[in-house]
Amino acid sequence: AISSGAITPDLLRSSAVAACRRSVGSSLNAFVSLAEPQHQPPVANRGQGSLYNFCTAGCDTPGLAGSATCGSPTLAENFLPSYTATSIIRLLDEGAWLLGKTNLDPFGMGSGCSDGLHGPVRNPWRSSPCSSSVAPDSATNFYIAGGSSGGSAAAVASGLAVGALASDTGGSSRIPAAFCGIVGLKPTYGRVSRHGLVPLVNALDCVSIMANTVTDACLLLNAMQGPDENDSTCCPERPEPVGWSDELAAGLKIGVPAEFSTPGMSASVLDTWSSAVTHLESDLGLTCLPVSLPHTPLSIKAYSVLCCAEVASNMARYDGIEFGLRVRDSENSVESLYTANRLAGFNSVIRSRVLAGNYFLLRRNYKAYYEQARKVWRLIKEDFDRVFQSVDLLVCPAAITAAPTYRDFVQADNRYRTSTMDLCTQSVNLAGLPSIVLPTGLEEGTGLPLAVQVIGPAMAEARVAALAASLESWARFPLLAESSECSLLRLLD
Repeated sequence: AISSGAITPDLLRSSAVAACRRSVGSSLNAFVSLAEPQHQPPVANRGQGSLYNFCTAGCDTPGLAGSATCGSPTLAENFLPSYTATSIIRLLDEGAWLLGKTNLDPFGMGSGCSDGLHGPVRNPWRSSPCSSSVAPDSATNFYIAGGSSGGSAAAVASGLAVGALASDTGGSSRIPAAFCGIVGLKPTYGRVSRHGLVPLVNALDCVSIMANTVTDACLLLNAMQGPDENDSTCCPERPEPVGWSDELAAGLKIGVPAEFSTPGMSASVLDTWSSAVTHLESDLGLTCLPVSLPHTPLSIKAYSVLCCAEVASNMARYDGIEFGLRVRDSENSVESLYTANRLAGFNSVIRSRVLAGNYFLLRRNYKAYYEQARKVWRLIKEDFDRVFQSVDLLVCPAAITAAPTYRDFVQADNRYRTSTMDLCTQSVNLAGLPSIVLPTGLEEGTGLPLAVQVIGPAMAEARVAALAASLESWARFPLLAESSECSLLRLLD
């Protein structure tokens, strides 16, 4: 539409900003703040770059200089970073337009985007992005967007943004992508710089991508990837741009891991997984083999220990002195100051993880918990290494069900909810591997999106994207963004 002159870049951007402004305070609750003019691409980069006119959003964990970045807990509500995350800088350098910051669970701790400072995010498949009118029972009877980065998923799915950034430590980008019917790309650990990302678990955190198509997700990845002197865990050399052809997917051997068929998985998820595998065999002529990842069922237990241990360390900085909320009349002693600040600033989820992490790291418990968890971590990595000696990629579910209602979701405690939601995604983070989640159909009855996940060896994003693109063409999923009243895609038709 832009190249034909039907609309101008200025009209596209102004329409995007106007739609996002209308969505703030709507029932969707995807955006928590809008970007300021100083947060847009440098003047020299406007009108050029691989992401020119690409309207993007960022979840509230990559830092944005001078803009409140809190990861959605009360304790860091008014924190203003002094620098911008490398991932955002690289998008702006390529001409992308930043629309604003999106909602998420506190510090990325959650799988429903339901516990944050700004309230829960509603699934755009059942909520209007530009309307504040809601049904009388909607306070609890709505479908969740998934978490922790549900705001980014809702923004993309509803068409408010063409792409968005998310953080992914155990599935925080891929679960919302699955629930909201969009593409979620988690890169290999170290392919994209973590510099400026509010940390949850340093050894597992990834800046991840959400978009409506595999092509758009890869465009964002190509802009952000590469070494960064500010992040020692980043790859030492810039990877080749992710691109693919039909030939790249030809002749692949696909593994179907038995352990991903877990208790509690819905029949609709099993059906869409089976249909995807059948398509790969029957229509594409690929070889699909059953494979085993025997230690995958232990990944959630190991992650629970590893996550809490790192959370206890990372949360120590939020004491009301160096960072975070400072409660008045709490300065009788340092201990009382810390206690008052954290009690007021951390919700029960954060406090429970800090307490558990400190318990696991006690000298008397270290070997029994932390060292055992690290051994399981190593075994999970070895499982994936072994499997990828016999197959090229894995295809499995992205989540065990379609999006649940908020009312059902909050019946269980946060730990159980997260461990249940992360069953299909968490082991990929422990192995540090790339994966793409993409929608493949709608659940009968609810009409909610269903998705599958493609997992590949380290740095094999091009291969993963090639197979994901083939599945995308087969599924012909009806993107919600093409019909949303606030969608940018309608302008581009």
